[in-house]
Amino acid sequence: MRGFRHWRWHLDEMYVKLIREMVYLWRAVDHEGEILESYVTRTRDKKAALAFMKKALKRHGSPEALTTDGLRSYGAALSELGTREKQEVGRWANNRVENSHLPFRR
Repeated sequence: MRGFRHWRWHLDEMYVKLIREMVYLWRAVDHEGEILESYVTRTRDKKAALAFMKKALKRHGSPEALTTDGLRSYGAALSELGTREKQEVGRWANNRVENSHLPFRR
């Protein structure tokens, strides 16, 4: 998958229960809805967002655009990485990743 720089990523975090402990699951989904990367942390801060993004960027290269929700940790981490101009934030812009964790029904 490396080298697909025209791709758009959608980033999201959600609070989940993992082995009787509540943790944050960070996920990166591409423009087709495929999960690229996931990362589990106890916190939802700049340090966690930065570690998650570094892991995703190392494995998949740099995308054309990063769509996020309004969480300020994303902006702080992207500023530190020097890719803040790639961030897109909008009311319904992140629906691709938000809908990817809904339960499946027939």
